Amino acid sequence: MEPGRRVRLLTLLATALGSSLAFLDTTVVVVALPRMEEDLGLGLSGQQWVYLAYALSLSAFYLVGGAVGDRVGLRRTFVLGVVLFAAASLLTALAPGEGVLVAGRALQGVGGAVLTTTSLALLRVTWAGEAGRAIGLWTALTSIATIGGPALGGLIVQTVSWRLVFLINVPLAVVTIALAAAGRGADERSRGRSTLDLVGSSLVAVGLAGVSYTLVEVRERGLAHVLPMLAVGLLALALLVAWTRRVADPIVPPALLRVPGLAAANLVTLVMYAALGAHVLFLPVYLQFLGLGPVLAGLAFAPPSIALILLAPRLGRYADRNGPRLPIAAGAATIGVAALLLLQVATRAQAWTWGLASIVVFSLGLSAVVAPVTAAALSSAPEALAGVATGLNQTVARVGGILSVAAIGALAGALFARRGGAGDTPFDPRASGVARDAGVSAFHAVALSVAALAFAAALLATACLRGSRQRNTPSSRSSVSLRSSPPA
Repeated sequence: MEPGRRVRLLTLLATALGSSLAFLDTTVVVVALPRMEEDLGLGLSGQQWVYLAYALSLSAFYLVGGAVGDRVGLRRTFVLGVVLFAAASLLTALAPGEGVLVAGRALQGVGGAVLTTTSLALLRVTWAGEAGRAIGLWTALTSIATIGGPALGGLIVQTVSWRLVFLINVPLAVVTIALAAAGRGADERSRGRSTLDLVGSSLVAVGLAGVSYTLVEVRERGLAHVLPMLAVGLLALALLVAWTRRVADPIVPPALLRVPGLAAANLVTLVMYAALGAHVLFLPVYLQFLGLGPVLAGLAFAPPSIALILLAPRLGRYADRNGPRLPIAAGAATIGVAALLLLQVATRAQAWTWGLASIVVFSLGLSAVVAPVTAAALSSAPEALAGVATGLNQTVARVGGILSVAAIGALAGALFARRGGAGDTPFDPRASGVARDAGVSAFHAVALSVAALAFAAALLATACLRGSRQRNTPSSRSSVSLRSSPPA
């Protein structure tokens, strides 16, 4: 096999397998939570933190992982992320109580952020002008895991132990590391930026952790409880801005945002993933509210995964050749239509008709969006800053989802109460009468919000993204030219 092709193929397989481990830990753990609670006596709060510790670490360390990758080498950092994820998985599997379990999940989030960010950056560098196709193939491969992963995880939990869900990550991590090492090219750059902004990296982690915690917990715990964390997060972000303006080589060079197309692509990512975040969370909850079981509700996302496998590589290649504007705008508008179809779903029977139609339409739209929007955000960045550009895009996507889930969830709760509903959730499957009608109204507000965000993303893509292939990429541009001014 031609050396260049071998490098690209092995890198693709390594990054897809590594990222699949991180993605599956988000979904499989939800299936295992009841058994964890039985075994360790977690309670509701403990179960929430098993999930939140991972999610908050992910959002806080995407940028940090990208910056480290640019400094010490993307492949080396990717392997480090896989090792950290595997070690944290082992700690989680052996946890004797809630404290160690939550700590293990937080470390898994750090490893997951590092390996996911450097996965995409490695693809951007090794596949160069075919980054859209590579990301499409990566999406397809990781989607295979999302189809069978939750069901397999449920089977493992039911027949063996929830601990095996984490232990199985260790041998898979070994395979990932072997593929990554075998896929290293002879001329591969091992280093990029000459410095690592440790202060900026720390401020990013603290700032995003504080703000993310506030957004997730404010509705459940109240403003008084989360206000200290919000203050810490906002202070860290304010200090980050001041620090960035003074340091010679900050974690996110301000001039990077002025690279043509990069800021626009991240803006579209923010709005698009705000729509996706709310849709992915609330749809399975609503389907169970209508009377479908957890397995059927989980299978609602099998069609999108299958569509990603079949279509994402082709649409990523199309974006490479013709520009990302058309597939992203058309895909986002299609997702908006899919959300509007859910306004017709108020009963279990309608879930099988209008709901199924919505899932099919959503699948087509998602396939058109995912690879092109990610490639658009990465292909504009210079190779020396591929890691931090990927971390920025991943952070923007995660923050978009957190913002929308918090805001749309608050909207649904307020509408539920206004329509006469009572209880901790608008979507209690045991509800009847006025409470049930209020729950349906609350979800319809969710669907309208998702549709509005998707259509907004379509308009932004049409207005801001390029409609033709990018002729001159900044890959060869010196990263020095993208740094901020020296300290005053």
